Amino acid sequence: MKKLFVLISFLVASLTVVGQEKALTGYLSYATFDVPGGQPYVETYLAVEASSVVFAKISGSAYQASVGVTFIFMQEDSVRSYAKYELKSPIVADPAKALFGIVDQQRFSLPDGTYTLSVELTDLNNPTAIPFVAKEEIVLSFDRDSVQLSAIQLIESYRPTQTESVITKNGFDLIPLVYAYYPATDSVLHYYAEVYNSAKVFGEGNKFLLTYYIESFENQSKMGDYIYRRRTESRPVNVLLNSIDITNLPSGNYNLVVEVRDQQNHLVAQNRVFFQRSNPKVQYNLKDIASVNVEATFMGKINNMDTLIMMLRCIAPISTEADRDYAANLSKTTDKKTMQQFLFNFWQKRNAADPRQAWLNYYEEVKKVNASFKALNFQGYETDRGRVYLQYGPPNHIVEAYNEPSGYPYEIWHYYTLGTQRNKRFVFVTKNLVTNYFVLVHSDAIGELANYRWEYDVYGRANTTESVDETHTGDHFGNRAFDFYRNPR
Repeated sequence: MKKLFVLISFLVASLTVVGQEKALTGYLSYATFDVPGGQPYVETYLAVEASSVVFAKISGSAYQASVGVTFIFMQEDSVRSYAKYELKSPIVADPAKALFGIVDQQRFSLPDGTYTLSVELTDLNNPTAIPFVAKEEIVLSFDRDSVQLSAIQLIESYRPTQTESVITKNGFDLIPLVYAYYPATDSVLHYYAEVYNSAKVFGEGNKFLLTYYIESFENQSKMGDYIYRRRTESRPVNVLLNSIDITNLPSGNYNLVVEVRDQQNHLVAQNRVFFQRSNPKVQYNLKDIASVNVEATFMGKINNMDTLIMMLRCIAPISTEADRDYAANLSKTTDKKTMQQFLFNFWQKRNAADPRQAWLNYYEEVKKVNASFKALNFQGYETDRGRVYLQYGPPNHIVEAYNEPSGYPYEIWHYYTLGTQRNKRFVFVTKNLVTNYFVLVHSDAIGELANYRWEYDVYGRANTTESVDETHTGDHFGNRAFDFYRNPR
């Protein structure tokens, strides 16, 4: 799998003033690959926002930033791999115009197993800068007797290799796309992946079916214009280097999915990677709803405008970005017929046999979150806890800590499974219990806010003197959040 971590800057400051406190902004993703007959490896892709670090003068009109990078792979209490180095930016003449990412890629060869990766980035030209820190569990597990897929690496561009380096794979230099984000100016998605053991399982030279497609992240529905299939000859390692035209892909959150299927079309292996698309020029497709006749449907019987507006608003947690934006704009109008058409189409796509029951089932959950999470001026479905509950379902376990003497009231939700993800957690904090308004401050789930200094949001009122080099707050009296997070119970 591949994950993107984002830590938002706390302060904005001048680039060239050494010593002024600011937050270093880093982005880190990773991918896992196998080496048949050898040892698998983790590949890390790092980018540091140049605008978040200080550029020091190295000559008359030349400036350069310098970032300290530390990677530690732990297994239980043992260090299994370690790297500490200095990452230098390109040399620039005007630091104020350094609006790019300082990119780096590394490989760490490790045996199969479960590891905790800890990463720290520091601004070597600004000792008071708040560092970027991240911690993630990584699983390396490649079965040599079955068809396996590597992680899917999103790449910015590629070219034939002239001189081999860390970015070289199978004759190509792959420039990593660290951000997993495609603005409107990008029209092509490039990706790289590897299939292992197809020759061993299917027989050397025999054919198998390779499928790749884009699906909605929110509801895993396939985007009809972005489904691709081809028959491929089995080999010890099949290299997948493909490009997808995303010119007309609307704004939203998506997964790129790669599947291996046998000759009987049975799914043998699958992997997916999350990405975001911003494409405001592509408008909501009205063709699906313009011809919908709702007169004989359950929506044709719902004529109250307040009810229709409520229905439009409460589906936001399970909507794609395009649906969510269109529903929000539609709720500001008095176009009852279009509201009915849109809502019927929305639920019909989720349950073609019984769209009414799909709505009723969901509405029961909405009533639950409204009863449990309603806050001052907010319905339950408009709050962070309500959104997470409706999007992912009820958590398997909730830690409620409302009275720790050194912290704000907080909750930690633990999901044993979230689709293909395992052991994912959400941390919510409120400044008081009177309003019942809890804010999501951290999650390790894909597509969610990843803030590995989240404990400072929980214990912020008691930790103004803590070192910025620490990722958790230490042992204050009654401080149990870190332990609850690691060991939900």
